Amino acid sequence: MFPLHDDNVRLHAPVGTWLIIALNVLVWALLQGFGSEQALARSLCLHGLIPGDLLGQVTAGTQIPLGPNLACVIDGNGSWFSLFSSMFMHGGWFHIIGNMWFLWVFGDNVEDVMGTARYLVFYLLSGLAAAGAQILTEPGSAVPMVGASGAIGGVLGAYARLYPRAHVHTLIFLGFYVTTVAVPAVFMLGYWFLIQLASGLADDGGAGVAFWAHAGGFGAGLLLSLLLVGPQRLAEHRDGQQRQLSSRHRWL
Repeated sequence: MFPLHDDNVRLHAPVGTWLIIALNVLVWALLQGFGSEQALARSLCLHGLIPGDLLGQVTAGTQIPLGPNLACVIDGNGSWFSLFSSMFMHGGWFHIIGNMWFLWVFGDNVEDVMGTARYLVFYLLSGLAAAGAQILTEPGSAVPMVGASGAIGGVLGAYARLYPRAHVHTLIFLGFYVTTVAVPAVFMLGYWFLIQLASGLADDGGAGVAFWAHAGGFGAGLLLSLLLVGPQRLAEHRDGQQRQLSSRHRWL
């Protein structure tokens, strides 16, 4: 299932969501060279999160193949800053487009009830929790980890808790048949979370996807939303949603 849009009123301009998307796009353009081979490989080596290097479990001088004639060389000086830098980088066009689309669909409503400042803190904390979950499951990994998926997993977890019955219009592929259907957010996002858990349990390290970071970010988002949502803004949002529904009913 791929989300197209939701039926959820937005009361405030999602400045924080716009900012996060802009930062990811700028990093993709200026640091990663729009995915050009050399720039992408260099960014993964210098700014990606490598758990084994960070924890000193990979020997200095170890080479990590990234493609034909490209490799990272572990220097044994893993930087803790990579916990932050890695969540603003991506591994390819589909990676960044997919992540930014999910953030655009679900981030605005989460920001709506947190406020921009709290939302930005929430996003970074979710990303850190996601990285921590992946490190715990693969502490000796020498594979660079990049992507906003873990932090966005936090956004999805918060959305599922805050708006479980909001309708999400999704694109569904059934072989050669493609259709759209509106489903409750808790169904669509719960399905996404279960897929991450199942994939993480089944993965032997060869998938190249940080499933536990996704799941860890989702869980962190559920918990952090309990602390960072402003009650007054949540009440305003629910009132706005009710007014929107009443208006639709009058026009039917």
